[in-house]
Amino acid sequence: QVQLIESGGGLVQAGASLRLSCAASGGTISSYTMAWFRQAPGKEREFLAARNWRASYYADSVKGRFTFSRDNAKNTVYLQMNSLEPEDTAVYYCASGSAGLAYRNPNAYNSWGQGIQVTVSS
Repeated sequence: QVQLIESGGGLVQAGASLRLSCAASGGTISSYTMAWFRQAPGKEREFLAARNWRASYYADSVKGRFTFSRDNAKNTVYLQMNSLEPEDTAVYYCASGSAGLAYRNPNAYNSWGQGIQVTVSS
């Protein structure tokens, strides 16, 4: 099973940018669907972005602001987040699995990072 470790979160002001990193071990990221989710207090885990063998996909709520990328040599995926809003405040998770076209479904992933807090102040 792949182990995932997120980094890069923190407290920023509205309008700022952050880049989250997710370093993988125990597996090669190019062999899996990799994704980012987030969960705010009292809310369900929300799909943000994913990449499978075919393409990259984004939730409508972050399309145009967030960008998914990966560095196969470093076995790491990233989430570049621009124009952050207070509504983006949440714990952000990296996930991997054989999700394929079920990339929006958190149950389609079998490895998760520990989560990292992103807080956006107004």
